[in-house]
Amino acid sequence: MSFTATALEGSKAEQYAQLIDQARGLMFGEADRTANAANLSALAYHALPDLNWVGFYFFDGKELVVGPFQGLPACVRIAIGRGVCGTAAATRQTQVVPDVEAFPGHIACDSASRSEVVVPLFKGDTLIGVFDIDSPKLNRFDDEDRKGLEALARAFLDTLA
Repeated sequence: MSFTATALEGSKAEQYAQLIDQARGLMFGEADRTANAANLSALAYHALPDLNWVGFYFFDGKELVVGPFQGLPACVRIAIGRGVCGTAAATRQTQVVPDVEAFPGHIACDSASRSEVVVPLFKGDTLIGVFDIDSPKLNRFDDEDRKGLEALARAFLDTLA
């Protein structure tokens, strides 16, 4: 299968709607978690501006373990409740961090990261992991980004059995 991403156009909300359509098309008929996480990371990394890391951490029953991603090498394991990723998993709430330096306990995997969004991934009550997006720009993410990235995460979760 060949996939061609098209340039995103319009408002930020319209761009996320287009990105979600592309993601659904890319993941259609594929149930493998790793394959879909890898392709979704690549799609978002290349489609959205001003990002330096996009990827997944999966819960192994004890902690979050790095999964497919785009960007520089990452921290391998993150405890639940630690850093932005661990906080998102523990609270079940998306974390939008305008300045990672101001986030208590932030884990600096890439020193260039200045802002971050982490969407927790739950299937029912079961923690699957988190979807983590970093930017080298302060205040890169707003509420439209949160909504769009949560919808992108839901598209990924919809592929899981």
